[in-house]
Amino acid sequence: MCAGALARVHRYDFVLVETNYTRLCYTKSILTVNGQFPGPVIHVHRGDTVFVNVINQGYYGVTLHWHGVKQPRNPWHDGPEYITQCPIAPGTNFTYEVQFTTEEGTLWWHAHSDWTRVTIHGAIVILPPEGTPYPFPEPDAEEVIVLSCWYKGNLRQLLAEELETGSDTPRSDAYTINGQPGDFCACSNDSTYHVTVDEGKTYLMRIVNAVLNADLFLSIAGHNFTVVGMDASYVKPFETSYIILSPGQTMDVLVMANQSPSYYYIAGRQYSSDRLNVVNYDHSNVSAILKYNGNYTLPSSPMFPSSTLPTYKDNVAALRFMDRIKSLANEEHPVNVPLNVRTRMYVTVSMGVFICPNSSCGGIYGDRMASSMNNFTWINPSTDILQAYYRNVSGVYDTSFPDFPSMYYNFTGDDLPTNISVPTKGRMVKVLNYNESIEIVFQGTNLLDAAEAHPMHLHGYGFYVVGSGLGDFDEVNDPKGYNLIDPPYVNTISVPKSGWAAIRFRANNPGVWFLHCHYDRHLTWGMDTVLIVKNGGSASTSVRPPPPYMPPCDNATSPLGHWLNFVHDEDANYAYRVI
Repeated sequence: MCAGALARVHRYDFVLVETNYTRLCYTKSILTVNGQFPGPVIHVHRGDTVFVNVINQGYYGVTLHWHGVKQPRNPWHDGPEYITQCPIAPGTNFTYEVQFTTEEGTLWWHAHSDWTRVTIHGAIVILPPEGTPYPFPEPDAEEVIVLSCWYKGNLRQLLAEELETGSDTPRSDAYTINGQPGDFCACSNDSTYHVTVDEGKTYLMRIVNAVLNADLFLSIAGHNFTVVGMDASYVKPFETSYIILSPGQTMDVLVMANQSPSYYYIAGRQYSSDRLNVVNYDHSNVSAILKYNGNYTLPSSPMFPSSTLPTYKDNVAALRFMDRIKSLANEEHPVNVPLNVRTRMYVTVSMGVFICPNSSCGGIYGDRMASSMNNFTWINPSTDILQAYYRNVSGVYDTSFPDFPSMYYNFTGDDLPTNISVPTKGRMVKVLNYNESIEIVFQGTNLLDAAEAHPMHLHGYGFYVVGSGLGDFDEVNDPKGYNLIDPPYVNTISVPKSGWAAIRFRANNPGVWFLHCHYDRHLTWGMDTVLIVKNGGSASTSVRPPPPYMPPCDNATSPLGHWLNFVHDEDANYAYRVI
């Protein structure tokens, strides 16, 4: 159905249903879309519109988010739970309208209710407008690669137990490529995913990191990648023996099948930016097999990329890769970096704790784990922020999120005092005027000796990453090194461990937009806030009216609702959950 000269309208039914899956020698029931893990791939051209009817046949409320899709003037269909809507209750449905405008490349969709995105996710392929070529040589074929994670146990129950005690959250038991852990995991050899290629041809791989809490290195034995896109935006092509993606990021790469016909491992492993003595992360090596067509002697084992796949703690490899990404910045795909910045924000992203009486909790020093932005920890309301903003409902949020930290110290230093690691709970949002230019510098900290990378994701926008570095941001000297010519244009940026990253964008999309770390453990602990962009001076620069039906909040149940009720003890200044 045409919605214009070239743009089309597509319709999908997404049925949320519990389905039995067997991985790592165990069978369990997981929530899926249409029984698939990962879920269906959405195919569109740039400028198309998609309607997705979500029918919830599961046991708890869920929302879906269209990661990286700007949804101009349409926050009602963006999806984060208690930010722009309440959950779609079991036995009900809700239809999302997803508008594709400037995005071109690969994005993805996922649940945005607690940790349900662990199995509720899928890729979005956004082709150029019909009749328009890629800005790189036409590939012979394309392949979607979704990186995800697997937990042996019931993740909702495991998470509930950890949140009750205030300790660290569950770690995955394996990673997966298109749903399969691969040859190096128990009971997985017979189901390892295969990518079949013909010698001499070139393949476009669309790669999504849907993992909950880990950056992943990825390499193919004997083959290089040519990176051509990231987060549905084209980049200057460059060749590399490995790539790294943070949760939420997507990447488009070309792979030439230019080796002797055989089997080659596509292998990935976690990049852990924690300190060296933190070893309780998922050490599994996920694998798929690049399999050449033709007649040849099969190898006793596929070649493994042992010389090109970085090790778990290789900070240098992670930083070196990200420094190479530059926007394509040509006539067909120009950049438009805001130069005259009106609003500057300096936002610390930190780990912290809430103090527990008598050190009775399971986190650091017997306290409850927390995280924060500018020392504020986000607590979800019982109704969504967008409804409260649009209908002028008071008491749901306040507009006091600060532009700068309340206290300055050596943010990335060692042995920082623990008395500055207790954040303030609340729902502080930042209000921006329409069309003003914004610069946000995210500053990682080493509070509690817990520095690590933070993939920060902004809904409703892409942004330019104009600079990044290690240590504390120097407001005098560091901006002198900004890249204002061809900075990467993305929707998720990994703030380096004990470092900073500076982004710029123009606030030209009115609405309520979530800003958060894309590690779900940090999001759960409160490393989130909301940007409210006010309307412009016309109907075309204002938030669209709400659809006739939005999921009600009065009977909403979160994915943890069967296990927990949420309790706040404001006097003790800590949050806890009880069964």
